[in-house]
Amino acid sequence: TVMQHLKVLEEADLVIARKEGRERWNHLNSLPIKHICDRWISAYAGHALSILDRLKGDLEGQPE
Repeated sequence: TVMQHLKVLEEADLVIARKEGRERWNHLNSLPIKHICDRWISAYAGHALSILDRLKGDLEGQPE
């Protein structure tokens, strides 16, 4: 069952398999995951950074 799951991940290009004799080495291909993350989160990251920057400015501007 594990090999079937790995085969699905390999077909989705999320796992890279390398065979050495009888052994099979599976490595995570994180690049597709990073592309998806960048595409989905980048729209919100700029807004979040501006809010954090404004909060920093507000906190630094307050008298102690």
